[in-house]
Amino acid sequence: MSENTESKKGGTMSATERKGTDAKLIAKPFAYGDLVNYQEGSVVSRTIIDKDEGTITVFAFDEGQRLSTHSAPYDALVEIVDGTAVITIEGIDIEVTTGQQIIMPANKPHAVNARGRFKMVLVMIRAR
Repeated sequence: MSENTESKKGGTMSATERKGTDAKLIAKPFAYGDLVNYQEGSVVSRTIIDKDEGTITVFAFDEGQRLSTHSAPYDALVEIVDGTAVITIEGIDIEVTTGQQIIMPANKPHAVNARGRFKMVLVMIRAR
């Protein structure tokens, strides 16, 4: 058995192998909320597409967790798939609930806060 096969069976893959699309999800139906589990005191993430053109990542935030204020050079789309998030954009708090989306504009400070547990999908497309 090759070293690559052993590492894949053990669940460990190199950064090069991870780049792209999560092979476990290709051509199979899934629900975003089923891809990550809540973990006490943590933010859990799973990147399902990671390409030079953009990424799609699913997150599970435990109550009280947050992503601190930052900005990105690209617009980002967030969809809440479970619970309610507080998204802060340029100092304004916005509640976003299950089934809703919000666009965080490029180069504007934003943060994500969990007053209660929630799950979200982050879609970032890198413009050329």
